[in-house]
Amino acid sequence: MPPDGVEVTTGVDRAVVGFVAALRRAGLVVPVGSTVLFVQALGEVGLDDRAGAYWAGRATLVTRPEDVPVYDEVFRAYWDHGAAAVLRGASAPERITVALDDGEDDPSEAPDESGDEEGPVLSVRYSAQEVLRERDFASCTDEELAEAHRLMDRMRVVSARRPSRRRRHVGEAGARIDLGRTLRDALRRGGETTRLSTTAPGERPRRLVLLVDISGSMEPYARSLVRFVHAAVVGRARVEAFTLGTQLTRITRELASRDPDAAVARAADAVEDWSGGTRLGEMLRTFNDQWGVRGMARGAVVVILSDGWDRGDPDLLAEQMGRLHRVAHRVVWVNPLKATPGYEPLARGMAAALPFVDTFIAGHSLAALEHLAEEIAA
Repeated sequence: MPPDGVEVTTGVDRAVVGFVAALRRAGLVVPVGSTVLFVQALGEVGLDDRAGAYWAGRATLVTRPEDVPVYDEVFRAYWDHGAAAVLRGASAPERITVALDDGEDDPSEAPDESGDEEGPVLSVRYSAQEVLRERDFASCTDEELAEAHRLMDRMRVVSARRPSRRRRHVGEAGARIDLGRTLRDALRRGGETTRLSTTAPGERPRRLVLLVDISGSMEPYARSLVRFVHAAVVGRARVEAFTLGTQLTRITRELASRDPDAAVARAADAVEDWSGGTRLGEMLRTFNDQWGVRGMARGAVVVILSDGWDRGDPDLLAEQMGRLHRVAHRVVWVNPLKATPGYEPLARGMAAALPFVDTFIAGHSLAALEHLAEEIAA
């Protein structure tokens, strides 16, 4: 089987595309890559197995827990009725090639109609939303940025978890017996012990600290990155947010509002050095002295969003990055310029900081920020 081919039955292409379209109309964000995975998963579980089809879609098309009820409703409405007629008319299994169409009218890239392909071709066109996910924020129009920010508001940022001293109740599956709970349960049953209550080690989310460079060189990206930071702040507890420039400004409280536009506007009002210069070393020293090393960054995932262009002393930046790295669980540096072809971290600030960075990734687009969310959760 070729890498872009999947074993499905005739008519399934229409059912799959229609199902994905129904999910998108209901508000789910379904990338083209997820659609391809869904087709491949259907080829594995078989189309006669309704439960298999449900879980194939649930595993490949749903990325957020809050979307599960919507998925369930659409699945029942579409798969049990609209798709059923298509599937009943399906003939013997045959191979369908899934071809990704980027939407550009390039005749040289048109699907091969010579008949050399084995089986029919299912052409999946990238949606405008999919194209927007990959677009550099610096090249977006105002309308595209507004749409990107709307999609960013739906982004779920979950931090990694750390062991907790508090144990959690796990029914009868744990290794340590919860004597108190077991005895209370026995008393409710007339003194007879019918089951054991047990506990397992607890967990709690790691603190997440985000430091956003809002200097002049970051102007094309800063507002979009602050929007991402807002999604992180309102999405969970134990998140702290700061801006870096010629001053260090704590904006956690300003970003706490559920209204993203109001929150970002309040943060912008609180920041006095927007689009100014950069002194990363001095700002990190202030952060370490006042918050980071004193407790906020200890055991935390610290994310620095900056292009690394710095007018300050690179030795000071290296020294402060070393202090931060020693107390943090992980240091992630997000540089929007990293996606530029041929980019090398030669800027003085970036070169000084890089030895103390655990993960160095791009941050120029929605897709890059989705990757960042995955790194934070790792």
